[in-house]
Amino acid sequence: MSFVKRDPAPYRPPSEHYENFPVASWLCPPRLRAPIAAIYWFARTADDIADEGDAETSHRLAELASFRADLMAIGQQHAHSGRWPQVFDPLAAMVMQFQLPISLLADLLAAFEQDVAYTAQRRRYQTNTELLDYCSRSANPVGRLLLHLYGVSGETALARSDLICTALQLVNFWQDVRTDIHRQRWYLSAEQMQRHGVTDADLLQDADCPRASRMLAACASAAEAMMRDGAPLALGLPGRAGWELRLVVQGGLRILEKMQHMNHATWRARPSIGKADLPLLLWRACRMRNTHSEPLPA
Repeated sequence: MSFVKRDPAPYRPPSEHYENFPVASWLCPPRLRAPIAAIYWFARTADDIADEGDAETSHRLAELASFRADLMAIGQQHAHSGRWPQVFDPLAAMVMQFQLPISLLADLLAAFEQDVAYTAQRRRYQTNTELLDYCSRSANPVGRLLLHLYGVSGETALARSDLICTALQLVNFWQDVRTDIHRQRWYLSAEQMQRHGVTDADLLQDADCPRASRMLAACASAAEAMMRDGAPLALGLPGRAGWELRLVVQGGLRILEKMQHMNHATWRARPSIGKADLPLLLWRACRMRNTHSEPLPA
């Protein structure tokens, strides 16, 4: 399933850059480690092109266009350019072996391109609908790719996967408000800020702001509802896949719980989870039931 960008431990792979899913974790079925790793390196490299270094916007977009051309080439079983062999050699093999949908990989690239363009233009998401549309490319394709690998294709499963993926992406946004704003990335929509009377200045100061706390509490509540609506998918997936998704769901809910404990003031500090949270996550994963509507602990 889609695991949040810059996701907290224990799900983070070795990189600090692109962390939408675990790579070869102890719960991942061994036969799927190679395709998952290939997808990861594809996304990680694209993320580095979009975010790393001091390149101009035009250069980043040109590089992403070249990266997309290589993706389209291997999708048609043609030779790639050779610029990123560490990415496209293994990915080409996995696309052929597992019939990975190229369109989902292309959607991920579209999200990286959108990040570059929005950052350069200092453009904001005007509505929550616009932000959710971004999540449909930045997060949901990862869940659908993993469901493809697990052989799951039902509409209900796909819809629940999208809910979990979008929820995890939103959790990450609300967790990382301080970090993202300093990177000139504003994922809080203008609609949401206006509704609660929050200004940019409110989020740029290290001080209490009740209206900002109320806004982020509303954001967190919406993400939690999505997560809980999608959570039954984890109970329907067999074996390791189901247990891994249970832990991912509980990890997202745990971040929301920590946000609640700090009065949702994530423009002041970033809540995170670590190894000390793992016993609690395991216990909660074991207790998950088909009805997943109980509120977060106070």
